[in-house]
Amino acid sequence: MKLLSRLISDTESRNLPDDRLLTGWGRTAPSRATVYHPSSIDELASIIREPHRRGLIARGLGRSYGDPAQNAGGSVIDLTAMQSIHEIDLEAATVTVDAGISLHRMMQLFVPLGLFVPVTPGTRYVTVGGAIASDIHGKNHHVDGTFGNHVLRFKLLTSSGNVIDVERTSQPDLFDATCGGMGLTGFILTATIRMIRIETSMVLVDTERIANIDRLLTKMVEDDMRYRYSVAWVDTLAQGKALGRGVLYQGNHQNVANSEGPPELEGPKRSRLSVPDLVPASIVGTMTARAFNEFWFRKHPRLERESPEPLSAFFHQLDMVENANRVYGSRGFVQHQCIVPDGREDALRWILELLSRDRVPTYLVVLKRMGEGNGLLSFPVAGWTLAVDIPTGWTGLSALLDTIDEIVLDAGGRLYFAKDSRMRPELVKPMYPDIPRWREIADRHDPDRRLASDLSRRLGLRGS
Repeated sequence: MKLLSRLISDTESRNLPDDRLLTGWGRTAPSRATVYHPSSIDELASIIREPHRRGLIARGLGRSYGDPAQNAGGSVIDLTAMQSIHEIDLEAATVTVDAGISLHRMMQLFVPLGLFVPVTPGTRYVTVGGAIASDIHGKNHHVDGTFGNHVLRFKLLTSSGNVIDVERTSQPDLFDATCGGMGLTGFILTATIRMIRIETSMVLVDTERIANIDRLLTKMVEDDMRYRYSVAWVDTLAQGKALGRGVLYQGNHQNVANSEGPPELEGPKRSRLSVPDLVPASIVGTMTARAFNEFWFRKHPRLERESPEPLSAFFHQLDMVENANRVYGSRGFVQHQCIVPDGREDALRWILELLSRDRVPTYLVVLKRMGEGNGLLSFPVAGWTLAVDIPTGWTGLSALLDTIDEIVLDAGGRLYFAKDSRMRPELVKPMYPDIPRWREIADRHDPDRRLASDLSRRLGLRGS
């Protein structure tokens, strides 16, 4: 009896709300909130029915870089305890899962069955709910679009306690407002997702060093449809004729016909390596970045064809070491991710010239080719996206990023809410012209505006 009482007590304590400081992956702008941990829909509905000062917002694994899953002085609902598998249809290649399950767990379970997630960002430690709310994109956007393009339906619990079955055909407005809506239309409970069929857990990767940005852009356009996956690392400290030099990685899933030996279908394993929280900010400077970039560029072959790589190595290098965000020191970092449409490649060059001219210490700079957009507040448009990590302690950071924002705005581009931590609110409407329509839909399903986050208040997403 004592053991049973202790188990019950331990379970109850895990579900009790607690006050804590929360940050995004960039470790900037911490804010304190009351965090709830429901383990069932009934518990979640009960929490929502309670009054909440300053509203409430869902949170998954906290991999958004800024503050969309924070709510200073309010409530945050951690949904990661809700991660059941409800249905697997191998014939249709679809799965129905709880929104709290991570892509990591899905890969562990479904890769051995010959199914791979349709879209994955640079980390697999994001939840399905977060993937829909951010309408995440990956290395295959130019072919497969965003995560939302592969969601057939989802259940949404609104702030008034109603559960709505949302499909693109029957509820197109709410579907489009939720995909990319940053959790501000309701709580995603479950989702049915169309997966990608695979025959092995390997990717055949072509790797090539590219001399400058012009050659890099040309190569990526030429190879648009040859590869399902395409991404480039860019050296933003290179100058002159080498401006925007980089390493291009292009790949397709390996099938049985071009594999050696018996095919393997193995899910990813969690890394045991971790970065300690002891990295001094003083070492994250231009000289260190320049040395790293030179090493990273030179370590790759000039050209290598069809090298087999495990899924984790190709898609999730950021996950090979836990707490990789500590590399930038205790003050954290900003990731600036922008997109500019086709025909405005000149804007990319201007941005690279600014970063090179000011010798901004950057290590992880990613360039991807993008296809058509999806949803009202979804980030992508057909064109190019550039993501740049910059330590927050770098002098002149704010002024530089404001200048880049203006270049992006002038080019008809936008910034990504899931990565943002410092965007100016006056840029929201010109960058996201569908926001009046999105607000109308959000207000219809959350008329009292109970759903709120640090991001939504900072940028005025719900309007006045």
